[in-house]
Amino acid sequence: MRIPLDYYRILGVPIQATDAQLSQAYHDRALQLPRREYSDAAIEARKQLLDEAYSVLSDPEQRTEYDKAFLAKTQNSSPPAENTPLNEQLELGDRDPNSPTPWLDIEEGQFVGALLLLQELGEYELVLKLGQPFLETHQDSNLGQSDPETAKLARADIILTIALACLELGREQWQQGKSENAALSGQMGQDLLLRAGLFPNIRGEIQADLYKLRPYRVLELLALNETESLQRRKGLQILRDMLNDRGGIDGTGDDRSGLSIDDFLRFIQQLRNYLTVAEQQELFEAEARRPSAVAMYLAVYASIARGFAHRQPASINRGKDLLKRLSKRQDVYLEQAVCSLLLGQTEAASRALASSQEYEPLAFIREHSQDSPDLLPGLCLYGERWLQSEVFPHFRDLAVLRASLKDYFADENVQSYLEQLPAETSEQPEEEWAIIETPTELAAPTPTAANWREAEPETSLSGANPAATAIAERVAPANVATLPQSRQAKTTDNPNSKGVSTATRSRPGALVSPRKTPPTAPRQARTTTGRDRHTPSNGGNGTFVRTTPKSGTSGRRNSRSKLPRLLLLAGGGILGLAIAGFILATLFNWVRGAVSNTPGATLEDGQLQIQLAQPPLEIPAPDAPIVIPEGPLSEDSARQVILTWLSVKSEALGQDHNLEALNSILAEPLLSSWRNRAQTLKENNAYREFEHRVQVEAVQIPEDDPNTAVIEAAVRETAEVYRQGTLNQAASYDDNLRVRYTAIREGDRWKIQEMDVID
Repeated sequence: MRIPLDYYRILGVPIQATDAQLSQAYHDRALQLPRREYSDAAIEARKQLLDEAYSVLSDPEQRTEYDKAFLAKTQNSSPPAENTPLNEQLELGDRDPNSPTPWLDIEEGQFVGALLLLQELGEYELVLKLGQPFLETHQDSNLGQSDPETAKLARADIILTIALACLELGREQWQQGKSENAALSGQMGQDLLLRAGLFPNIRGEIQADLYKLRPYRVLELLALNETESLQRRKGLQILRDMLNDRGGIDGTGDDRSGLSIDDFLRFIQQLRNYLTVAEQQELFEAEARRPSAVAMYLAVYASIARGFAHRQPASINRGKDLLKRLSKRQDVYLEQAVCSLLLGQTEAASRALASSQEYEPLAFIREHSQDSPDLLPGLCLYGERWLQSEVFPHFRDLAVLRASLKDYFADENVQSYLEQLPAETSEQPEEEWAIIETPTELAAPTPTAANWREAEPETSLSGANPAATAIAERVAPANVATLPQSRQAKTTDNPNSKGVSTATRSRPGALVSPRKTPPTAPRQARTTTGRDRHTPSNGGNGTFVRTTPKSGTSGRRNSRSKLPRLLLLAGGGILGLAIAGFILATLFNWVRGAVSNTPGATLEDGQLQIQLAQPPLEIPAPDAPIVIPEGPLSEDSARQVILTWLSVKSEALGQDHNLEALNSILAEPLLSSWRNRAQTLKENNAYREFEHRVQVEAVQIPEDDPNTAVIEAAVRETAEVYRQGTLNQAASYDDNLRVRYTAIREGDRWKIQEMDVID
């Protein structure tokens, strides 16, 4: 059969390579073994092709003949003149970007070896193009093997190669910012392995990538045009799945994306700019039922924005009810005052202002109400500017809408609703965290042209509700002042901006260069070991960022300084209430401060620092004692023991060779064994640098000995081996292992006495 490979690519050298380069490349490739999941037959098939390539190219006569045939395959134009030196002919053939791909004729039994070499070269699409049809057309054959068992192994090797190609192709697409394509590639490999019932560890790697891809997919799908409704709904469903896994916006569950609670809040803040006001109201009101104070506050913004933009005071009234629940724990009186203002409830607005403790906004309102017996003019101006600069920019369908109180109060639907409101009375307390039911009257009508116009027309207020008329007539001129610094948009330093603040929308899933960029291996031979796995930068240290505004303006805004406000959730027990309340209050106030920023809000030079591979638990220091409570070892404590051991191992076998640290975590006879290993490395001027990931699978405690525990864990260990200060790629590795640890309690510490690799 014919394969699109040539001897030069098999060895990973250019066609002008010298004999010394050929020899070095051959020995390097021969030492670089594939992943341990491959069978001996696959490794042997790969070696046959390497031997064949080196045998031909290392012999001058055979190489000359091969080069002539190589040129005939790769050149479209007429052959070079006979007197053209061969090295010039090779350069011509090597430089032609439109040259046909050369090929080799191989035995069917060597197919798995050729496929493996293409995988190592980064030809992932080619592996899929060749491998999948081969499996389909050879379902009942022995794949060129001598017996059924060998054929079964060969089929498993081909499936493994295709699955790994899907994994690596997905990571390559991830780096290119094509998150949805990356997920499709990963899912293809996952499905293939599931159907075959093979290689659960590879399935685990793919699934881990799929989990980390979810935030990027959400941003990519939600950023699509609103006409792409199916894809956008898919993005919303992925988001809901993440929220369910986490237990809500401020939940402590693990969605396996690698996002901490604070990172996830930044992620929510970023994706709001891609959601319509209706989508946000539906999403956050559902989340508020968990209950969630953060979601409730975001639902308030959506309710107010939707009610004002679509001329639906019922939605504003709904937002006011949500604020009433929040006000029992938080100072949200300014928001309540704006809601009361928009509902024509001037007395309630005044009461809310009197209760607020926010100095700067109140000073602004008083300043612009100096010639009035009350604070209504300043509140009108403040509310209009607040809607324009802090509320609308966070909704993709409202970002360009102009907020006009005159237009709002002149609307017939608004007047009709306000006339039907009951007279202002003392507000009765409501059950906190009550289930929120969405009333049918909140279904938003299609906005009319009048709702969306940018010019402010002359408006007649004849026949309007008296309270609405009084408010509308006292609205201050539109451009007399700006909001106080804590709530206003900060203008750019660009001299051409003229103090204008513009709403900008960030590019979905935009990435910055990570601290450690993995090899993309797009289309060139790799010289690293086949075990050297890599993780996409955006899955490891990637970051969501906001892009620079298109115009000469800036979307920056000073962060709203409301973080000291604490929102405490109701719960059982005074201590439990205090602890839980403090945590949730911090999260709530983080969001409250964030939502007051425009979509162009920036953190650290315009980047939202979302570390996708941030470990959720800090690895203990190597010399930190493992102090475990009395009683049997729990799963969390077992994980702490293993993490400490791996940290100590990194110290003992690392560049500093801290052998003494072993005493803190190992017991005899394991202690002596590892001390000898570490001492040998030190004497040979060698060391290792490790990266570890751990998942505890089981903890068994003997009934008659609670001071002993058997821990089974899945450990991924990546090691770079250095000798004489030089990295040894051939000895470096990346292994997924299942390890059984036997731990014993010594005083108030747990130490590992035995360990065995079981898979």
